[in-house]
Amino acid sequence: MESTQLVILAGLAIGLVYGAVGLLSGFCLMSSMRGFLGEGDGRLVRTYALAISVAIAASQLLAGSGTVDLGKSIYLQPSFSPAVLFLGGLLFGYGMVLSNGCGSRALVLLGRGNLRSFVVVIVLAIAAQMTLKGLIAPGRIALVQATQTAVAANSLPSLLATLGFTESFSRLLAAATIVVALILFAFAHPAFRGSPAQMLAGILVGLLVAGGWYVTGYLGTDDFNPVPVTSLTFVAPIADSLQYAMLSTGLTLNFGIATVAGVFAGSLATALATGRFKLEGYSSPRHMLRSGTGAALMGIGGVMAFGCSIGQGLTGVSTLALGSFVAVAGILLGTTAGLRGALRVQPLAVA
Repeated sequence: MESTQLVILAGLAIGLVYGAVGLLSGFCLMSSMRGFLGEGDGRLVRTYALAISVAIAASQLLAGSGTVDLGKSIYLQPSFSPAVLFLGGLLFGYGMVLSNGCGSRALVLLGRGNLRSFVVVIVLAIAAQMTLKGLIAPGRIALVQATQTAVAANSLPSLLATLGFTESFSRLLAAATIVVALILFAFAHPAFRGSPAQMLAGILVGLLVAGGWYVTGYLGTDDFNPVPVTSLTFVAPIADSLQYAMLSTGLTLNFGIATVAGVFAGSLATALATGRFKLEGYSSPRHMLRSGTGAALMGIGGVMAFGCSIGQGLTGVSTLALGSFVAVAGILLGTTAGLRGALRVQPLAVA
């Protein structure tokens, strides 16, 4: 089997598992933040924290052993635009609140029969493609070029190395500090400690991120037909999936498209098997307008930020890239603004 075929099949498998886990556990940054800031389920944000810790530990182990070169990913580039990454994160985070979930969550809910998520996925894909290659692309590129900065250190380990530490010690110190802090935060919550299902969800999602790096960075290694080194991310792959569905004769399958298909299929199969499948729609035209606006903001912001709440929040952060932390800060601030304060997205009135 050729490496590209192996990568596609592995991407499909990773997506299937993520779709099932996402449906059963409710894994979602927006829901996590809502519960953490309000009086919701405080376990969800701990599940997310545990997923980040596992993703960092496993990914850095792969990188430290020389199995995967994370430096080939889009996150660890010699120059980046902190302003664009942060602004993109803000737009994505606020859009996530408007749409009541991120792109990956929309795929999971679509598999459960949520037709609102169908609109979110389509609008997000169109807005992302416009920002990548369409009408919005020239403005994005000009903004990036005007604010792009070349950096001597593009990750936490490389930043520590400038202080005189060795590369291996810098990697170990940076990863261990963040992983231990996140694990302590997660398990300090009694309700989370009493929820083995949420613990398992966090561990599995974190391992899926590392699995994506292994698949594309190791199994996909081919001198003649190299596969881009990447892992779980959803904004650009959702855009590519829509384009592939319309123009498949001019495109080729890749890891991202296979993952998107797998998430939908995994959620659908799980929903049917557990009796959770139920068709749902919008409650009003205003509801649809708000949801579509949020999806557009996520598509635009996700491209600007080089990823979403999964693509940067888990996958990007697992590389310990400084740019990923900037993007995640924007996502968290945008989400918080949508959930609390003067810019809070007000609940829709029940007819």
